[in-house]
Amino acid sequence: MTTVTATAVALCVLTAITPMRVSAQSVPGLDRADMDTTVRPGDNFYRFANGGWVARTEIPADRSSYGSFNVADGRVQPRLKELVKDALASGAKAGSAQRQIADFYTTFLDQDAIDKRGLMPLQPALAEVAAITARAALARFIGGSLRADVDVLNNGDLDTDHLFGLYLERDFAVPSQYAGVLMQGGLMLPDRSYYLDSTTAGVALLGKYRAHIAKMLTLAGAADADRSAGMVVALETKIATRQMNRTDTWEPKNGTHRWARTDFPRLAPGLDWPAFFSGAGMQSVDTLIAWQPDAIAGLSALAASEPLEAWRALFTYHTIERRADVLPRPFEAEAFGFFGTALGGVSVQRPRADLAIAATSGALGFAVGGLYVERYFPASDKARAEKMVANIIAAFDRRIQAIDWMAPATKAEARRKLQTLRVSVGYPDVWPTYTDLRVDRGDAYGNADRVEERAYRLARGRIGKPVDRAGWAMVPQQVNAVNLPPMNAMNFPAAILQPPFYDPSRPDVMNYGAIGAVIGHEISHSFDNLGATFDADGKLQNWWTPEDLARFNTQAERLAAQFDSYHPFPDAAVNGHLTLAEDLADLAGLSAAYDAYRASLGGAEAPIVAGWTGDQQFFLGFAEAWRSKFRDAALRGRLRTDGHAPPMYRPLTVRNFDPWYAAFRVQPSDSLYLQPEMRVRIW
Repeated sequence: MTTVTATAVALCVLTAITPMRVSAQSVPGLDRADMDTTVRPGDNFYRFANGGWVARTEIPADRSSYGSFNVADGRVQPRLKELVKDALASGAKAGSAQRQIADFYTTFLDQDAIDKRGLMPLQPALAEVAAITARAALARFIGGSLRADVDVLNNGDLDTDHLFGLYLERDFAVPSQYAGVLMQGGLMLPDRSYYLDSTTAGVALLGKYRAHIAKMLTLAGAADADRSAGMVVALETKIATRQMNRTDTWEPKNGTHRWARTDFPRLAPGLDWPAFFSGAGMQSVDTLIAWQPDAIAGLSALAASEPLEAWRALFTYHTIERRADVLPRPFEAEAFGFFGTALGGVSVQRPRADLAIAATSGALGFAVGGLYVERYFPASDKARAEKMVANIIAAFDRRIQAIDWMAPATKAEARRKLQTLRVSVGYPDVWPTYTDLRVDRGDAYGNADRVEERAYRLARGRIGKPVDRAGWAMVPQQVNAVNLPPMNAMNFPAAILQPPFYDPSRPDVMNYGAIGAVIGHEISHSFDNLGATFDADGKLQNWWTPEDLARFNTQAERLAAQFDSYHPFPDAAVNGHLTLAEDLADLAGLSAAYDAYRASLGGAEAPIVAGWTGDQQFFLGFAEAWRSKFRDAALRGRLRTDGHAPPMYRPLTVRNFDPWYAAFRVQPSDSLYLQPEMRVRIW
């Protein structure tokens, strides 16, 4: 299994793809019933491309949103169920991957057995919390509960419900080795803003949260649950006031705060740091990155100032909440009632079998992924994706060379970065194994604990060790893709190479607009407002001339302002700075995918299909990839927490791209029209 690297693909000859001649009677992606052609493309391109689909699509009762990623995942889930079914029937020997999958799934699925065990699995953890009777014991507990945020790259979060989290990252100063990153945490709600929201709706939601905490504590047999719930909300609110906001959190300069272990008592007084590091098993770690130094100092001060009773109440509740899915039914039902319904607007819980598949895939991701790839991702699919990646990287390189505002020195560094970009398609070269993970049939709670503890142990053990640029941050069965800017590497999982992102039955120009733009998007993250701060070697270093950087920042601010103007609700807008990295990548990825599509035709025009020109097909493919619907509560939550703009606004980046204007004859009187000098042009 070979991974395509940017060095290799940059030297490839751009492969010409013969245009497909598709019958106008049946063309996936060009069904006018999915569109709303009563709307001018220049007034609302998303609605023009997707209005019919939006009008007739119902969000499933067990979902807070539904869109193209769910459609693709809807093809993945039955496959995963089939793989698990086969693992159950395989009679595999103990310790094998199939046996681990079968045992984990069966145990999670058996809610009757979980109910029968009752609170017994929870008692040791609650006893640990009850033993916090001194500040040193508090620090040891906090250190002992430190966990690795293994999903940080997938969900865009740099925080955790543990008071602190550990994140493993390439050392910005010494790119050849890993650094351990200490992150802020301590909140169970999705973001600090929920605690600081003084609106009527915000206060009401916090009241529901307090009632939920009291119910969870009551279910666990806690005394005076309502008083304890009040202490939890009060303490989490204080934690929220100490935390850094999301926009500032994503500043790469946060990775430069290198604290020696012995510096922590001086720089963040309050917490007994020697006891913390002892509890965390990190006595031999010399240095950590304090990603949010002011927040870490603020949380440390709270460890000294807040009553131990309040800390015990908080950790008791958090211990219960994070294991609700492997506790008796009343816990799971109460957790869903708040986090699923009150926060997400979902009225129906997903079937236990679906949750069991998700939990198994999360716990044993590469074991499940290996089976998935073997059965559902043939070598031809991998080769097809690698060819498209090669074409788009080559197009991006040509765009860099053609930029007229960038100094030769900046161009040279940008091209060097592109040429050293490591792109991994489908699956990793070397498959991680789980031979060190004990999966016990009948112990759902213990299995969940051991999965977390293993992830932390592996992350802690890699601090200071050589970087593995071939490592994967996603599993093959995920419908997603990721760029790792400090690594200058990209993972492109197998599961995204399917409809509606890639469909061999439709014109290939539409695939360039959909999956091609996704590929271009991920490549472009190496050059967004975050990625552009790292050089080709992964070092946090300015490789721009002052004039070029000023031009880049000016254009980026214009794009942020565009997205600031989008209001899903009268009282809530997109945060253009929070979503800036993704918005820049969308625009650059679209541009590179368009150039690659045009180059693939060898100078010819794509055939007109179902009345649509090649360029129109390309842009429709791009817009259709972002079809989505949200429940109001979920969309409001996304505006607070997600680094991606809501999907219905992402296709609107076409307003910065000249070929779109020509393709759909967009006029100055149209709502999305921008004067040429106001269009954002970077890559």
